[in-house]
Amino acid sequence: MVNSSHLKKLVSRLPKARVLVIGDLILDEFIWGDVDRISPEAPVPVVWVKSESFMPGGASNVASNLQSLGATPFLCGVIGKDERGKLLQQELQKQGIDTQGLIVDGARPTTMKTRIVAHHQQVVRVDREKTSEISDNIRDRVLAYVRKQMNKIDALLIEDYGKGVISARLIQEVVSMAKARKKIISVDPKESHFDYYQGVTVITPNHHEAGNAVGIKVNGDEGLHRVGKELLKLLQCESVLVTLGENGMCLFEAKGKVTHIPTVAQEVFDVSGAGDTVIAALTAALSVGATMEAAARLANFAAGIVVGKVGVAVATPEELQAKLTAPTPTQSARLRKPLSARR
Repeated sequence: MVNSSHLKKLVSRLPKARVLVIGDLILDEFIWGDVDRISPEAPVPVVWVKSESFMPGGASNVASNLQSLGATPFLCGVIGKDERGKLLQQELQKQGIDTQGLIVDGARPTTMKTRIVAHHQQVVRVDREKTSEISDNIRDRVLAYVRKQMNKIDALLIEDYGKGVISARLIQEVVSMAKARKKIISVDPKESHFDYYQGVTVITPNHHEAGNAVGIKVNGDEGLHRVGKELLKLLQCESVLVTLGENGMCLFEAKGKVTHIPTVAQEVFDVSGAGDTVIAALTAALSVGATMEAAARLANFAAGIVVGKVGVAVATPEELQAKLTAPTPTQSARLRKPLSARR
């Protein structure tokens, strides 16, 4: 039985997890300020900037989440030969994350998302990126790093933000490597790339992505169940974990078991990076022997922690232990935004 006591023991085992994260690396910039007037030039708020901060985003945020949970992440992706890339590398090194897998590509910029936040609410987001597929040479360097690390890890985690790193050929090769060594393979998918992820262990789409992938609108439990079963059939994977915003998650397993997991978030301030937290906690738990249901329930608790923070955030083992001890909130808990919002 998966109860809080079982999950607490699982948290204590997370430091044994060794996870290779491959995907799109993003530098998240936050500009913090206040708004007290509307611009006379256009009907937009004027933000009085008070401070700014930088955090690892995308696949690098997944690595940050793994590190925060006590696991050991191996991170692989592409950055530009620019100040943004240097800054992202420095931020990761501050957290103690190995950056040997960061491949520098002088032909493309480091992806950066700038979020302007005033009074704890995001006002606007600005993206600076190049989303074309990486070159054959850069892909070969990525594959060389993955091949070098494969025997050191318990799980391969693919974080696909659609920024050019993840391609059909790359996924075919890394998945083949991982399956040959019986590694766990988890995927946080990009909607347009679902056909890449055949035969993985688990995939974690939100309900919009899941429904669009199979051409079925998720409208109530009946539609949701049809979507989950169709995805299992389409991808021939072991499990599909669909995130449902304020309604929690639903886990579909190949043997036919369906598990609804209600949200434990008490208050939602910012959903930035919530999907990264879900797949990090899920994969770390699977890496140390958790069942799929136990891993999903732990991931749900981790997500409930980070959405209560402003900005791209992570959960710690101490926060998880405290959350697992606290009473579970009812569905009437006050929520401001859905967990499924991402990217």
